[in-house]
Amino acid sequence: MTTIFWAGDSTVRRNSIATYPQTGIGQAFERYVKRVDVQIENHAENGRSTKQFLDEGRLVPIYDRMGPGDFLFIQFGHNDEKIADPARYADPDGAYSENLEKFVNAARNKGAIPVLITPLARRLYDQPGMNHAPYAEAMKRVAKRLDVALIDLNAMSERLVAEKGEAAKAYYMNLPAGVYPRYPDGLTDNTHLQPAGAIAFGGLIARALRDLGGAYADLLCEDFDAWEQEGRA
Repeated sequence: MTTIFWAGDSTVRRNSIATYPQTGIGQAFERYVKRVDVQIENHAENGRSTKQFLDEGRLVPIYDRMGPGDFLFIQFGHNDEKIADPARYADPDGAYSENLEKFVNAARNKGAIPVLITPLARRLYDQPGMNHAPYAEAMKRVAKRLDVALIDLNAMSERLVAEKGEAAKAYYMNLPAGVYPRYPDGLTDNTHLQPAGAIAFGGLIARALRDLGGAYADLLCEDFDAWEQEGRA
């Protein structure tokens, strides 16, 4: 049995019914992997940056449980960029890059395979700089320097949101009033995801794994190619 360990923030986290319909990418990604041969342990947590995740010791249980042939998927950036919060902020070319290397080294020390995933884009068209470009670029440099597989979810999700236009609003937590008990007044949130968004962006990651080939592609369920050929986003 191969295990995919996820380390990340609220865009990845497995949500309970208490926060429905919020859904993390790591939660929806279960639909894309082999049902019997691959399992997922989602250690992502709301509000965490690379710095806070490490400071709180959240990598420790992952490290203890990882083994040869497992995968560590690493997606951070949303909270690392919060410069006003010293508990979370990590400069893209400083602590953020150094912290990513710690995650990579932890995986390799246990014989696991690290995968760096650039942060998911927000649905914000009119606020330049809000879609994590400095962090995505820093992660790319770390991946190249350490020879680690990289999935550029930041770029792929930006393209998909632009392509879908107004329809992409339903990917994020933009909720009408009077529908969900937790959000009686509705919600406008273009960062966190509804199930449709988690499925769509999880599909982008699955496609990238397929393109990487080898052990990465071997994680995917047998139905994946047929699903792609049907043109479902």
